[in-house]
Amino acid sequence: MEKLTVMDLEGQSVELLPSRETLLLNFHINWASVMASNASYAVNAATLLSSASSGAWQHISVSQR
Repeated sequence: MEKLTVMDLEGQSVELLPSRETLLLNFHINWASVMASNASYAVNAATLLSSASSGAWQHISVSQR
């Protein structure tokens, strides 16, 4: 990664974003639908000197409007 210099910073500019109401077109609707699921399994039944492994899955979905 390159080091940031003062000359690099001087070459940058900023711009203000419009207010939140402008971004929402004055509908004032902002909702998010979150769905999450977790699943796991492991089996080690009535065995001697054995090992068991487990698998796990996780999924998260977010939809925002």
